[in-house]
Amino acid sequence: MTVRLRAHHLLCMLTYIGKGYSPAFVENYEAIAALLSAGEEIELVAGPDDICRPLLGGGGAHCLGESVLRRDDDARNAVSRLLSVTLSAGSGIVLSSALLDRLRASFATGRIRSACSGCEWSSLCDEVAAAGYVGAVVARLSPG
Repeated sequence: MTVRLRAHHLLCMLTYIGKGYSPAFVENYEAIAALLSAGEEIELVAGPDDICRPLLGGGGAHCLGESVLRRDDDARNAVSRLLSVTLSAGSGIVLSSALLDRLRASFATGRIRSACSGCEWSSLCDEVAAAGYVGAVVARLSPG
């Protein structure tokens, strides 16, 4: 099963520690984190993704907001520069341990965090990154 992620969720998955908007959101995110930890491929999508699913029943205003779309653009551009590839909707990403480490190292230094500006979760992500990602749910994967 391919996990469909919007671009800024490539950053969110790095520091996710089991907190979220609602119990349904957290339960869904835990299932997605397990899939990512098992090595499922990521398909980059434009707009709401598998993580957004529990929020869409309430209208999904947050998921469709202009600020979230800008966050996606910023994240896609930052990760594209880091990986020296052009990412767009439909791009596939295989999350290996090496890639996860590279993304987390760049996140911790702020290199790929332009999308995080104004995010309500930013201070929590700062703490998780500063602590070396202890407790982050997306686990280490096979080498690669």
